[in-house]
Amino acid sequence: MAAIRGGSFRPLYLAADAPLSKVDNFLLDKKPVTNAQFAAFVRQQPQWQRGRVQAVFAEKQYLYHWVKQGNGYAPRREDANKPVTYISWFAAHAYCQAQGKKLPDTLQWEYAARASSTRADGSQEAGYRQKILNWYGKASHSPMQNVGQDRANYWGVHNLHGLIWEWTEDFNNASMLGGDSRNAKAAEGMFCGAGGGTADPGDYAAFMRYGFRSSLQAKFTLNSLGFRCAK
Repeated sequence: MAAIRGGSFRPLYLAADAPLSKVDNFLLDKKPVTNAQFAAFVRQQPQWQRGRVQAVFAEKQYLYHWVKQGNGYAPRREDANKPVTYISWFAAHAYCQAQGKKLPDTLQWEYAARASSTRADGSQEAGYRQKILNWYGKASHSPMQNVGQDRANYWGVHNLHGLIWEWTEDFNNASMLGGDSRNAKAAEGMFCGAGGGTADPGDYAAFMRYGFRSSLQAKFTLNSLGFRCAK
């Protein structure tokens, strides 16, 4: 795991005058969880095998890309080092718990994700921001790549951008506002930059992540949605 030194920052989806959000030191998996890693977990906890998970915990397409093998399902050999997707929040949460970890909360994820390859805060690097935006505009049918093929960021973390979307512990929780969930001023500041001429183009990717997370339900299983763990 990568050690992330904490600090204070203002998530890009908040207004410019919103209070800073404090993040304590934490550990974050260097790469997303792979099919092989999740398969090992399923062997230990078969209640998370495809076809055995209760409908309340995952949609029907849970682990849709795994193939029949023996009495269960497993990833294809060529997919072993690709990130596991078609995974629900409940399954991701259970996996991290089994490893003595947890899903990162949204502030932790955003804090780590703002790093470029050379800086803890790469949010003002035009080339870095454009690279991220290019991925968000990429066709969704592009072939899935193995984890860790990109250049690590400042913290030594791979694939926070450019591979998959990732679950967070509080993916659609009001705590994403930073501080008290009753902070009406912070709530009013959400998306304040979406109007004509007021938004920094570098904020668009964060707006997209916020919008995507807000649309999710914990049982959703999507072909581009995976996870990693924190501690």
